[in-house]
Amino acid sequence: MSDAANDSAAPDFTSLTEHVRSFAAEGHVLQAGFIKSEPVLVLAEGEIVIGERRVAPHEDAGILVAAFDGDCIISGGDDGRVMRTLASGESETLGHEKGKWIDALAAKGGAVAWATGKKVSARDAKGVTKSIDMPSTPVGLCFLPKGYRLVMSQYGGAALWFPNTDAAPENLEWKGAHLDITVSPDGRFIVTSMQENALHGWRLADHKDMRMTGYPSKTRCFSWSHDGDWLATSGADAAIVWPFEDKDGPMGKAPKELGVRSAKVSSVAFHPKALVLAIGYDDSCILMCRLTDAAELLVRRASRLEGKVTALAWDKGGKHLLFGTEGGAAGVLTLP
Repeated sequence: MSDAANDSAAPDFTSLTEHVRSFAAEGHVLQAGFIKSEPVLVLAEGEIVIGERRVAPHEDAGILVAAFDGDCIISGGDDGRVMRTLASGESETLGHEKGKWIDALAAKGGAVAWATGKKVSARDAKGVTKSIDMPSTPVGLCFLPKGYRLVMSQYGGAALWFPNTDAAPENLEWKGAHLDITVSPDGRFIVTSMQENALHGWRLADHKDMRMTGYPSKTRCFSWSHDGDWLATSGADAAIVWPFEDKDGPMGKAPKELGVRSAKVSSVAFHPKALVLAIGYDDSCILMCRLTDAAELLVRRASRLEGKVTALAWDKGGKHLLFGTEGGAAGVLTLP
């Protein structure tokens, strides 16, 4: 890749930086999203920034994990509480694991699941909570798009659990430590990141395995395209984007590489309506790349002092991109 794509040094590099409104988050940004038109940042120190308001649902405790669910933010803290926070700033406790940390979290349609050690709890939209003890510690949780089904990543693979039945979880086996987990929007594929700098996937219909390797570091961020045909991932000096458009997914196919730079990709977020990917790096730079021809636009220049990009999120209409960094910088891009 030529120097023309590195930061903004080349005169022909098109920039969107003048359309970014920057502000200080005043803390490590853990998660970002929109509630209606308001930008929302979840800070590891314990605050949730909703527009101009700051609330602390865990009081003096920190937030370890968070997820957006419609007009709510679900957060899990080192106080053992799982909290639901509304756009108004009002909060309620959904679960309390006394003396433990909330290690993983997932939310969908009013249902919430969380993990503490080897225990996984699932609370349905009616407020009924059921728990199960797993043989190893689940690291990632994700609801399948249809039905009340939860998938969990753990040592030795993944597991599917139906919380409203008495059936034991169904195991998807693959040796090694599995970290984060994601499910394709159509529910056909399950993908995990692994401790050994690789991804592993299963086709849910027949449990067919698929392996995606070649990463120089661990993948900790996923993003599916709006049509479900592509999965973008972090963990390399470019966003690695795998094809999932046909029944075999990425098996036997090479991925696309977008936004190659001399820094590692730390965060990715597909546009909700177009094949455009926002890419955040560990030097705080943000690019926007088009999947069809790899065209790039600069959103934010590199700044090592502000830390890696830890959160990227589009609003539903795809007009605004919200970002936050480990060092507490944040901003909103408004597309012209």
